Amino acid sequence: MAEAISCGGVVIFRGKILILYKNFRCKYEGWVLPKGTVEKGEQFEETALREVKEETGVNATIIKYVGKSEYTFRVPQGTVDKQVHWYLMASDSYYSKPQREEYFVDSGYYKFHEAYHLLKFSNEKQILEKAYQEYLELKRAGFWRGEWYF
Repeated sequence: MAEAISCGGVVIFRGKILILYKNFRCKYEGWVLPKGTVEKGEQFEETALREVKEETGVNATIIKYVGKSEYTFRVPQGTVDKQVHWYLMASDSYYSKPQREEYFVDSGYYKFHEAYHLLKFSNEKQILEKAYQEYLELKRAGFWRGEWYF
């Protein structure tokens, strides 16, 4: 079994969450959170920020680590055991531009309940719930600086 590690972000601006729509030749289609593979010599935080920037065009700031999701999937060569490390992030605007080279055809910021129902994968829904709770707790305590962090 092969192993793979990715990192990504739950990016929030003014209470809304950034998600992407991927359409790979109509075989893989749906809304997802931005994430990607760790490159050699890269720290997890660096990967998460780089992948958010590459896939969405967004310059985000990491607020805190929110956890990891784990799953397996099949490829022609066998089974892949995948870990994804997730970070709560803040953006400085509603700007986003989906990375066409990776088959992302749309992106945008959505209210929590909209993003939750749009997301394709249950593990990403769970991470979204956890990250959004962290966001609400930080905001209630007066520590969320997402809107003026930059």
